[in-house]
Amino acid sequence: MIALARKYRPKRFSDLIVQTHVAAALRGAVAGGRVAHGYLFAGPRGVGKTTAARILAMALNCERRDSSGVAGEPCGTCDSCQRIWTGAANLDVVELDAASNRGVDDARDLRERAMYAASAEGRHKVYIVDEAHMLTREAWNALLKILEEPPPRVVFVFATTEPQKIAQSAAPILSRLQRFDFRRIGLHAITERLQQVLAAEGLAADEEAVHLIAKSADGGMRDGLSILDQVLSFGAGPVTAQRVRDVLGLIPEDRYSELLRLVAERDTKAVFPLVDRLSAAGADLGEFVAGAGEMLRAVLLAGLGGEPEGLTEGLQALVRQYASRLPPPDIVRLLALLSELEPQLRTSGNARLAVELLLLRWAMMGRTVELGEVIRALGKNPGKGEEGREKSDTAPVLRDAAPVTPFPLPSSPAVPPPEKGPLTVDRVRALWPRIIEDARAKSPMLGALLQATEVASADGSTVAIRLRDINPVHAEGLQRQRDALALLVGRYVTEPVRITLEGATSGERSTPRPARMTEAGVRADRLNALRAKDPTLNTAIDALDLELLE
Repeated sequence: MIALARKYRPKRFSDLIVQTHVAAALRGAVAGGRVAHGYLFAGPRGVGKTTAARILAMALNCERRDSSGVAGEPCGTCDSCQRIWTGAANLDVVELDAASNRGVDDARDLRERAMYAASAEGRHKVYIVDEAHMLTREAWNALLKILEEPPPRVVFVFATTEPQKIAQSAAPILSRLQRFDFRRIGLHAITERLQQVLAAEGLAADEEAVHLIAKSADGGMRDGLSILDQVLSFGAGPVTAQRVRDVLGLIPEDRYSELLRLVAERDTKAVFPLVDRLSAAGADLGEFVAGAGEMLRAVLLAGLGGEPEGLTEGLQALVRQYASRLPPPDIVRLLALLSELEPQLRTSGNARLAVELLLLRWAMMGRTVELGEVIRALGKNPGKGEEGREKSDTAPVLRDAAPVTPFPLPSSPAVPPPEKGPLTVDRVRALWPRIIEDARAKSPMLGALLQATEVASADGSTVAIRLRDINPVHAEGLQRQRDALALLVGRYVTEPVRITLEGATSGERSTPRPARMTEAGVRADRLNALRAKDPTLNTAIDALDLELLE
């Protein structure tokens, strides 16, 4: 029994799916006799690179070319076409796998074989080298001359999934080749092709099952047909979505539903049971995280007014359900965190712990709110009395708000200062706590100094204050702040005020600050004491011009 990927391999350029730009160019080159001597086919795996190379070889050597009515197309049914299409032995078409024939000796052998003419008049020799990026630098150097000046009617086709490696190891080769870039095959194209194959085989399959297979193919038609073959061999009867999930080990949809719920409701305690169920079922946690990213992207697209594609009906309903519960700014932040942690998730030695931490951070992440809403909510005055309480009870409450720059709530109107009055000791003592608060608002240091003072007297225009505990440093600080304190006291009296500090004269330190003790000072004091005890020592020092060291 032939595998579906081989059985339904295209036989003509027109059968190539999605790669119409390549098919049109190659068909035109064959029809016009302008086939290049070297081609580079680059693109993802399973998109038709080797197949296109075989069709090119079939078209160049077809016995009934153009019989279909389209110039440059092979018939696909003649003996030459059949041998090339099936990969049978052929003197004129040679396929090589560069992964196992990558050395310089292999390249030299290929070069020598290319010097011989084709097996018949009018035929071309075609060499198809798959996985060409595996060739060594020396092998490319051995092929460089023949690619630059090839024998007549010889065509080289190099197929690769990593053209950048060829550019790094053999940059001069690229200028000798015509390059065609093959595109990934879209989900709809793969789905349509799978349905055609199922119809041709007389098999039944659920639409959701075909969709899951096409999605798992990840842009490769060959992979899609191989997966379909695998699912068909799993059991008889119609292909169901559940059978596809069982064969491929896909994550059940209800796991993604639970994920979106715990993120939307910030249910952190549900994270560990969810990961436990995934691990117990043998699920690939990396695949689950990738699927979670796709689900969040679909929710984001739906929240922005788009229509997510590539989802089953169940997942589409799930996305619509949570599009209103998870605003787009929140989804963007969740996806940004996933993008930031994705490299760590791939390289982590403990994948389960890494996934749990990711889900916990998703569930704990704060929600964004519009700045205008914050300002409007904070701009509502709480009011006073029953009316204020009623307004407060009906005011909107911001829940799950993301950290924002705090705005000061409007405070109640400040208590107006008392009217100015005469300067008396009782009045100043009664106002002293308020004066200290005014000083603290103007200068925290001044407020702290006044906290340890009390009003001693108030006579005429002079207010005398004293420190409760004698402290030279505090006294000096208050002396420097006397003018500022006089202005604060003057706010409450009718005449100008002068401040004095008991125990200190105006403009002087209340207590002289002791000099800092140094080693030189201690030594000088000791020598002076010695000279005072012995007058003859002073006479000797002066007469002989000596220096007393110790």
